[in-house]
Amino acid sequence: MSDKPWGGRFDAPTNAFVEAFNASTHVDARMYAEDIAGSRAHAKMLTQQNILSEDDLAAILEGLDDVEAEIEAGTFEFTIALEDVHMNIEKRLTDKIGDAGKRLHTARSRNDQVATDTRLYLRKRTDELLTRIRSLQSVLVRLAEEHADTIMPGFTHLQTAQPVTLGHHLLAYVEMFERDAARFMDARNRMNQCPLGSAALAGTTFDIDRAFTANELGFDAPTGNSLDSVSDRDFIMELLASASICSVHLSRFSEELILWMSAQFSFIELPDAFCTGSSIMPQKKNPDMPELVRGKAGRIIGGLMSILTTMKSLPLAYNKDMQEDKEAIFDAFDNLEGCLRVFADMLPDMTVHKEELHKAASSGFATATDLADALVRANVPFRDAHEIVGKSVAYCIREGIELHQMPEAACLDIDARLGVDMVQALSVEACVAARDHVGGTAPNQVRLQCELWKKKLESEYA
Repeated sequence: MSDKPWGGRFDAPTNAFVEAFNASTHVDARMYAEDIAGSRAHAKMLTQQNILSEDDLAAILEGLDDVEAEIEAGTFEFTIALEDVHMNIEKRLTDKIGDAGKRLHTARSRNDQVATDTRLYLRKRTDELLTRIRSLQSVLVRLAEEHADTIMPGFTHLQTAQPVTLGHHLLAYVEMFERDAARFMDARNRMNQCPLGSAALAGTTFDIDRAFTANELGFDAPTGNSLDSVSDRDFIMELLASASICSVHLSRFSEELILWMSAQFSFIELPDAFCTGSSIMPQKKNPDMPELVRGKAGRIIGGLMSILTTMKSLPLAYNKDMQEDKEAIFDAFDNLEGCLRVFADMLPDMTVHKEELHKAASSGFATATDLADALVRANVPFRDAHEIVGKSVAYCIREGIELHQMPEAACLDIDARLGVDMVQALSVEACVAARDHVGGTAPNQVRLQCELWKKKLESEYA
């Protein structure tokens, strides 16, 4: 049992299968840099508090540098016999520098160590995700500006509702991703407290300086309760919730791109580099990347359900169940980062079929609400106007025409208040331009929003 840091209590070796089943090295080895950073900070604090000697500190820092270099060079061999990244690094350090390496774990436990490492790692990954979100937002803003005048049908219930612009439609996703970014930033701020020094669950008898290590590692402050510090995984649940909502937004966008690229819509064409073909049908060009992104949402949401279920009913403080936390969040972040990258790389080369979009917006009676509004302006109560336009649509369906093609006789037959000038004035361009207010789809409003977003993304979020 000499290779086990806890082996003094045990007489028999660990069952071979149990050893493999128990190990988390294959998951948490990616946190090596954070583990080493935490150890550096802890060693400096112990030395400042006269718990470690200056000679021990020098040996530890030099040894940690060597271990980190070995890992980055690919020559370090992680072993499941040492269970996790923490013990693998500590064992290698001790092999290199002797007793000084054994002193490093004074006044800490793997419980506060892993809690600290995980927060450090996820803080870095959250910053990387935020950069990906901002990159995608920038792409969408550029596309929205380019298509501020591109008219398309807006849908409710996937039925033609009212005409909008493609630019307006794309900016809707910019808003969604802005809320996603805010959720990630909020979660990041809340998790930026340092658990190191909480030890196993009750703190330590050594005279440590937790504010020193918190500051050294870039945390806002030490955590306030040692029991909560080692058993808290709220930050993982929050980040997974944020990732899940972001993946839902990407899934909605994916579904629209998939529909729009179909022959039945023919609104867009995605670039060849982001599509695949069929092994049997030579004509196929499949939107596999949006489909895969749509599917990833289920995987990411599954990670959230996993950690919520794992944490449900766990007593304080640390329990081995919590080892299952990292696989879910790491997988979610890896996949969400890939999804955001795919979209940011794919959308700039998307071909937009403006004529098809305009044709679709001009059919399906998308201007019906505007006709009702025209009647209201002529002093017709809205409910009466609604009924008049409903009858007009029914007439047009029977005749196979659009509203603006209605003859004067038909207008008068439906209602004397329905002037032929009202229906002849209907156009998707006029309908779109009329919605000229904050949040509206009018082209100049889209351009104004694009300018505001460009300033935010270029300055505030740079």
